[in-house]
Amino acid sequence: MGLTKLKTLSGRTRLSTKGQVILPKAIRSVHDWRPGTEFEIEDRGDAVLLKAVRRRGTTRWEDLGAHANYRGPRLSIRDMDGAIEAEARRRRDRG
Repeated sequence: MGLTKLKTLSGRTRLSTKGQVILPKAIRSVHDWRPGTEFEIEDRGDAVLLKAVRRRGTTRWEDLGAHANYRGPRLSIRDMDGAIEAEARRRRDRG
């Protein structure tokens, strides 16, 4: 995000009983913060600074396959969904 023109967004929110704070949608959208975004938190006395943790590089699908340790033929989404459902049933019946 280029900061040639700094625009200030503001709003109000509340701290929940679980210590959670909801960031206004306009702010999340401007920064492209999505569920799961990690932040570094810095206490500045009367303020708290959130800095989104930037991921290093991008992950390629080919790189992910090496971690799955699967050496068989490619499976369709339907096949994978079926395997997940079968494992969930197996664990539920065992449990």
